[in-house]
Amino acid sequence: MEWLSLLKERNEALYWFGMSNLVLALLLIAISIVKPIELAGTNAWHKPVKFALSIGILSWTMGWYTGYLSPGRDIDLFNWTIVLTLAFEIVYIVFQAARGQASHFNVSTPVYSALYSMMALAASVATLAIAFIGYKFFVQSPQDLPEYFIWSIRLGIAIFVIFSFQGFAMGSRLSHTVGGPDGSRGLPFLNWSMSLGDLRVAHFIGMHALQILPLLAWYILKDIKLTFMMAFLYLALAIIVLVQALQAKPFVKI
Repeated sequence: MEWLSLLKERNEALYWFGMSNLVLALLLIAISIVKPIELAGTNAWHKPVKFALSIGILSWTMGWYTGYLSPGRDIDLFNWTIVLTLAFEIVYIVFQAARGQASHFNVSTPVYSALYSMMALAASVATLAIAFIGYKFFVQSPQDLPEYFIWSIRLGIAIFVIFSFQGFAMGSRLSHTVGGPDGSRGLPFLNWSMSLGDLRVAHFIGMHALQILPLLAWYILKDIKLTFMMAFLYLALAIIVLVQALQAKPFVKI
C-alpha cells in the first residue's frame, strides 16, 4: 500500500489508468469463468485479460519511471498518449471478445480491417512515446539514483521498443503461428503453441525487459557491468526464442 501511495504521488494519471486495467482484468477473469465464449479453440476472454494485465503493469511501470524525471508538459503529453492509445486498444479487444470475434489479424470486413490498422497504429504511437522516455533518461541522469539502475531502465526500454515493434512480424503475416494456422494446442491461458513456432513468446519476453532488468539491477546485480551483461543475455534469450519460432519450433513441446 505504501508503494501504491508513492506511485500515485509520482504519476497520478498512470496510477489510475493502470488500476482501472487491473480491475478490468479481474472482472474479465470472472466473466471468463461464468460466461466463457469459445474462439479458435480457446476462451475468447483470455486475450483481453492478458492485455488488461499487461497494460496495467506497463502503466504502473512507466508511472514509476517518469517519477524520476523532471515534471513538465512533455510528461503530461506522454501520460495522455499512453492512456488514449492503450484505452482504445483494450476497449476494442474487449468488444470483439464479447462478440466472439477476433480483434487481431481480423481483416474479414473493411470495418474490422480499419479498426485493426488503427489498433496497430495506437500501439506504435505508445511504443514511440515510451522510446521518448528512454531518450529522456539519456539526457537526464537523476542524481539520487545509482548509475547501474539508470542504465537498467535505459536498456530495459530499448529492448522493450525493439520487441514491441517485433509485433509487426505477426501483423504482416496476419498470424502469430509459424508452420501452421493459429489455433493449435497451446499452453494454458497463455495459449502459446506447443507444436508449432509462436512469435508471441519473443514478443512477451522482450517487452518485459522493461520490468525485469531494473528489478534485477536494483535488488540483485547492483553493478553496472553485471547490468550490461544481464541485458545482453536477456536480449540474446529473446532473439533465440524468436529464431526458434521462425523455424516453426515451439517454445515448449509437450
